[in-house]
Amino acid sequence: MPIDPAVEVVLNEYEERSEREARRWASLPQEQFLEERDQYLLAVGAATGSFINLLVKEMKARVILEIGTSYGYSTLWLAEAARAAGGRIITLELQAAKQDFARSQLARTGLDGFVDFRSGDALDLLRNLETSVDFVLLDLWKNLYIPCFDLFYPKLNPGALVVADNMLYPESAHPHAMKYREHARAAAGIQSMLLPVGQGIEVSRLVRGVDPVAV
Repeated sequence: MPIDPAVEVVLNEYEERSEREARRWASLPQEQFLEERDQYLLAVGAATGSFINLLVKEMKARVILEIGTSYGYSTLWLAEAARAAGGRIITLELQAAKQDFARSQLARTGLDGFVDFRSGDALDLLRNLETSVDFVLLDLWKNLYIPCFDLFYPKLNPGALVVADNMLYPESAHPHAMKYREHARAAAGIQSMLLPVGQGIEVSRLVRGVDPVAV
């Protein structure tokens, strides 16, 4: 199914920005990059964006959870898929200013009505999540992957998919990525695999219901 032309225009703008910023931050000393990193898009990229868009459409996910809105690039891919699948997105982000930018970009495409923007600490927001979910995109600071997984895992519907980004790149994320993959694969009812898409993604599926007593 082709992408809406209005959505494609905004995606292209995001990708042009990402390329410009990548050239800049790649030349920075590590300490300076860490100081400035919230200024940069650091998006999942077109390969991962189109892949998660296809997954959501094919599985007809009704409730999509995005942990890490950032500036809204992946949110846009997910929102386009949610509209096609008859679903909705709940997207979480610590920095309200980033969500404001994301909201304005989605409004340009008419997709903002498919997104529930929630600003605050991801762990607090997940503790108070009131719904079960069919699809999760996990893309925030890597040391939070396992605590987030433990909070949304009991809320996964049977057959739900979890996609965790940055499993292969950057190299600095390797220790947390490896721990996350081990942790997710050890969870009851989870089947999981590492795919070399974009920066590397771990795709996990809940193949049966979660026993609340075991969680």
